[in-house]
Amino acid sequence: MKKNVLTIVLSTLIVLTYSCEDDLLDNSGISGESQPTQNLTSEQLAEGSNENPEIPASFIGGLYSQMVEVGSGGTTGHDDFGHKAYDVFGDMMSGDMALSVSTYGWYRASITELQAMTDFTFGDNRQVWRYYYRIVRSANTVIDGLGGNDVTPEGDARFAYGQALAMRAHSYFYLAQFYQREYDPSEPILPLYMEPSAENAEKATAETIYNQMEIDLNRAIDLLDGFNRTQKNEVNQDVARMILAYVLGAKGGNDSEVASLTQAVINAGNHSMLSAGEVTNGFADVNTSSWMWGIDITSELGINLISWWGQIDSYSFSYAWAGDYKAIDQSLYDAIPADDVRKSQFLNDPEDGRNLQPLFKFYASDQIGGVSQTVSADYVYMRIEEAYLLNAEANARSGNEGAARTSLKSLLDLRVSSSSYVDGLSGQALEDEIYLQTRIEMWGEGKSFLALKRNKGTIVRGSNHLSLIGVPIPYNDERLQFEIPLDEIQNNPFVNNQNN
Repeated sequence: MKKNVLTIVLSTLIVLTYSCEDDLLDNSGISGESQPTQNLTSEQLAEGSNENPEIPASFIGGLYSQMVEVGSGGTTGHDDFGHKAYDVFGDMMSGDMALSVSTYGWYRASITELQAMTDFTFGDNRQVWRYYYRIVRSANTVIDGLGGNDVTPEGDARFAYGQALAMRAHSYFYLAQFYQREYDPSEPILPLYMEPSAENAEKATAETIYNQMEIDLNRAIDLLDGFNRTQKNEVNQDVARMILAYVLGAKGGNDSEVASLTQAVINAGNHSMLSAGEVTNGFADVNTSSWMWGIDITSELGINLISWWGQIDSYSFSYAWAGDYKAIDQSLYDAIPADDVRKSQFLNDPEDGRNLQPLFKFYASDQIGGVSQTVSADYVYMRIEEAYLLNAEANARSGNEGAARTSLKSLLDLRVSSSSYVDGLSGQALEDEIYLQTRIEMWGEGKSFLALKRNKGTIVRGSNHLSLIGVPIPYNDERLQFEIPLDEIQNNPFVNNQNN
């Protein structure tokens, strides 16, 4: 009983430690704020771990809870609700998610009009920065409490350590995607913090950041061997492999390794792709066989309007119901074949103001009108379909076109009446088809921005957007890169000097 109570207290404490805006260490990514002395430290974690092996797992649980925490980006905005908030940012920046009707103004100027990316005083720059650096700090606390960056813990502690390494890399990956236009190894892009109490640091080069991500993830993959997680919000070996595949894919020039990593995930056989009948199942249940990584949202968490569902789901008490409609880009919808079951995920009625909303892909209840006010539908972070698509993409780029076709057809056989047309594709046409299928399959799940950058694509928004319709925007346009936030420039002298 005492052990269980201690576990709950610690898991709660780490959430509270990072839930107050004034409780940021300098290496949270927003400099100039004092270090709290009343919060649980890595030294206390280390001491407690010697007495209770469940404590490291509790700290990891606290880290994961921040991924769904309202206000974790340091604002009171209704677009600030953890990692899924930035999935929406990325989907809109990619152009694949259209803000088709704007009544309340969320995302309108800063994200859909791309104003934040050219003005560092916009709060969205700080919000993204603050959230991911908070996860970095939490991961560093766990790593430090288990002995630091240069140790290999024994027993079950290695699983907590491996998850912390993976989450640190995951956060730096998203920071790199949002704050660098394209991979340039010599460009200083982000401060790199490896300790929870590190002082302000200058921006490290992209090469340094990516090298550290690779080190962390390769170690995590080794450490997570044999880890049998109890719930899907935890990173296991398959998820760590996929994060590394995304990192290497973004960096470029590592196609054979990306293909190998994703094939290992496919061969593991731990997940199966959605059937044709499941693509309109609501995407609301973490127990769905294709979900590799996600979180079980329960009513006890008290999540409501300020959530991913509150922004996307027309069936919930939400902005998507009340007047801020998110829809698939008209041109992307038009590119979906008529016999593709995924076309039925979206409302097809040009006379309806909700046209092209994902009414049949994402839904938490069965009645439009704000009936469901407390969210109990789950969040998806990663699906096995991503492994097949990344595998196809990497194989096509490395010249292994037969393997690329095999992976792509494995998916399409569950989506269209015949995938035989893929047999006639090669070269750029094959790569373009894989990219298109990635955009269709993963619509609304936060992967479109990553795919845009990997494929060096150009956005041309369709007719149902409210701004920039028909304007070509290449993947490396300055309007698709967030700015180092004003707070960091003002309070971190190293970054300030580098920006001058």
